[in-house]
Amino acid sequence: MDIGISAAFDSGNIIVVDRTGDSFDLEIAKDHHSDFYQWFHFRLTGAAGRDVTLRILNAAGSAYPGGWQNYHARVSEDRRTWRQAADTSYADGVLTIRYRPATNNAWFAYFAPYSMERHHDLVARIAARPGVTYASLGRTLDGQELDCLTIAGGKKQVWLYARQHPGESMAEWWMEGALERLTDPQDSVARALRCAATFHIVPNMNPDGSQLGHLRTNAAGVNLNREWHEPSLTRSPEVLHTLNRMVETGVDFAMDVHGDEAIPHVFIAGFEGIPNWTERQGQLYHRFRDTLAQRTPDFQTVHGYDTAAPGKANLSMSTNQLANRFGCVAMTLEMPFKDNDDLPDGEFGWSPARSIRLAEDCLATLCEMIDAI
Repeated sequence: MDIGISAAFDSGNIIVVDRTGDSFDLEIAKDHHSDFYQWFHFRLTGAAGRDVTLRILNAAGSAYPGGWQNYHARVSEDRRTWRQAADTSYADGVLTIRYRPATNNAWFAYFAPYSMERHHDLVARIAARPGVTYASLGRTLDGQELDCLTIAGGKKQVWLYARQHPGESMAEWWMEGALERLTDPQDSVARALRCAATFHIVPNMNPDGSQLGHLRTNAAGVNLNREWHEPSLTRSPEVLHTLNRMVETGVDFAMDVHGDEAIPHVFIAGFEGIPNWTERQGQLYHRFRDTLAQRTPDFQTVHGYDTAAPGKANLSMSTNQLANRFGCVAMTLEMPFKDNDDLPDGEFGWSPARSIRLAEDCLATLCEMIDAI
């Protein structure tokens, strides 16, 4: 069996430029109609017991070249357990992965993928549980359903949504953890939250980009998290449909779940700088942030994004737009593609399992303050 590389599958992305023996020169394809690229996902076949070298030649031109320093690719030979490829290095603009697979199948990815098949399984499983209502908010540009799961409960309106940027697959692993906990009838945190609030959850805001193997955009090459001030059916129906439903329900608390390429920490970003800022909003935001930091050592408050000056917030971003429009507590949760420097794990790095556990901690934190929101 000859050695080979392919990416013609859900979320696949790689171009084979050249091959010499067991060494491959590769490039990451850009998002359609866009210059963004960084997500890769490909399959290596026929290489059992062979030392393979994989060189991604265009890493320096990616959306976030700082993301390659101290980064390790993820690799799996069973598509269930994803480990860090220990021999990953970045030098002279080239990301190099050296690996000896034990079997004739090995998959490599920027982060552990969350497939559309797994997404559909998640939606079907959760929608069948008591107290959960499924709705399609509308169709994407490629005709996929925009799935929303509502867990009926109290009067507070909580919105959780993820993968506006499709390559940030850790965000949907987080969503799986949140949905499983919220629908567990024996979980006291979930029971208390359901008494206080109704949850509206969009596990994947960008199914088109997810399937296409994009890093940051939808099928039209549009960054959805720059469309919340003026979404349209032609550019960003995913945002338009979601925002329309938010207007119907109202929003008291919103969390937008993401991954960050360069910063090796878990952190949240708020809505400082919105024109309609209130002290109450700010106090509740800081209470959530500080409580989460006390709850889990995977979260911290030192490293993160710079805050906007008063009146200078970018209202095209969902967190700012929702906080400004609804007067709600809103935030963007960021998890790393790299390992978490606050609690590193040399074998797995930041992982699906840690994303799931973080979701559980976020819900426990929300439970402590839901009555004040």
